[in-house]
Amino acid sequence: MITPDQFAEYIDLLRVSMAFRLFLIAVFYLIAWLVHRLAPRLARRMVRLNRFARPARRLRQEREATLHGLLSSAITIAAFALATFFSLSLFVSANTLIWVVGLFSAAFGLGARPLVNDFLSGLSLIFEDTYDVGEKLEVMGVEGVVEQVNVRTTLLRAPTGELYVVPNGDVRLIRNFSRGRFSMAPVTIQLAATDLAAAVSLLEELGEQAVELLPNLLEPWKVISGSGTIGHTTDLTLLAKARFGKAAEMRPRLLALVQEYLAEAGIELVS
Repeated sequence: MITPDQFAEYIDLLRVSMAFRLFLIAVFYLIAWLVHRLAPRLARRMVRLNRFARPARRLRQEREATLHGLLSSAITIAAFALATFFSLSLFVSANTLIWVVGLFSAAFGLGARPLVNDFLSGLSLIFEDTYDVGEKLEVMGVEGVVEQVNVRTTLLRAPTGELYVVPNGDVRLIRNFSRGRFSMAPVTIQLAATDLAAAVSLLEELGEQAVELLPNLLEPWKVISGSGTIGHTTDLTLLAKARFGKAAEMRPRLLALVQEYLAEAGIELVS
């Protein structure tokens, strides 16, 4: 039988053991917190390794900023996940712990599927160059400039100043305004129906010359009719492709060029 003295000694050892375990748990989470505080610096050093790559393979500055936010948050999550794992290992065996973690992961995945989806989608952004900090996007009907990206959310600043927090798991269809190859600069003019044939011929000729006259014009424009009807007047649309982001800047020059060219040929625009 266990004597009272032996039982008291066992209780004391249990208390010491429990206190030591609590101390280790505190140490684990303290280390995780320190890693969290150092995560931005660690992520910055990891991104800077890109400087050793060949010039053609170096990342853009916007991509570096994006990876910095993603890696920083990923390091923090990994640190606290490991702290939790080591803390649990103080109370259960390795085999039991693996079984418990697997069961918990399955239950957590079912109960918090949107949250898990956000994290997995955020981790995929590390390897997929979908969008970067500073680019203009339209996501879920929200238009704005990317201010920050982490493994769970993307922060968009709307043109009106509001900040939208978009979960990464909800980012399905992305409209990236910053990666277009060209911008459309359509111009519509109204002419008298009697001038239509001559105007079309002149505009097609001018389209060839305009590529040299307007540096931001990528190719000769196409002359189309939006309505396809002819009355006393008719509308013609010039479909012009401008360099990306230069459409608004080029459109007034294009209008002035067309008006001047038609006026020299004796063709007046209908107001």
